[in-house]
Amino acid sequence: MINIILFGKPGAGKGTQAEFLKIAYNLVHISTGDLFRNNIKNKSQLGLLAKSYMDKGDLVPDQITIDMLKNEVNKNHEIKGFIFDGFPRTISQAEALDSFLESINMKITVTIFLEAEDSILEDRLIKRGQLSGRTDDQDLDKICNRFKEYNIKTFPLKKYYNSIGKLHIINGIGTIDEIRDRLSNLMNQIQ
Repeated sequence: MINIILFGKPGAGKGTQAEFLKIAYNLVHISTGDLFRNNIKNKSQLGLLAKSYMDKGDLVPDQITIDMLKNEVNKNHEIKGFIFDGFPRTISQAEALDSFLESINMKITVTIFLEAEDSILEDRLIKRGQLSGRTDDQDLDKICNRFKEYNIKTFPLKKYYNSIGKLHIINGIGTIDEIRDRLSNLMNQIQ
């Protein structure tokens, strides 16, 4: 079983590259963004809570995110593994994920950090917002707030996963195919 954590700032290409990894390695892709949107669309209690934070450009509190993730993992039985896209976002979420996975006899295989400069990510998000209609991607102030939240809460995960020998940094600048090739090379080394 392969369980991958894919993280990086908003706009780093996590969703795009997770789709490649999903197909290439027959994994279930769990995107916290998709979980939030599905829960919001279905007007679940967790979704309404998540929306109140997302509308302000804030990160959703740990417990809401963890509860959504547990529900999604428990839906998928007898699979080859998961890609956790955008989760965990904090060290406490990482610890909660490890604890949850251990309780179902699973563990994280590798953590991949897609790295790119803020100015490039801002341009990507604005373009994505124009195409998708996502309000959180159309406002530069909200994007900057998300980056600030990321730097405070999520960036420490690099040190955390490095300390347990599971961190791999991939350059997230370039074409989709170039980044995909970098991921493929990494996965070939891991397997």
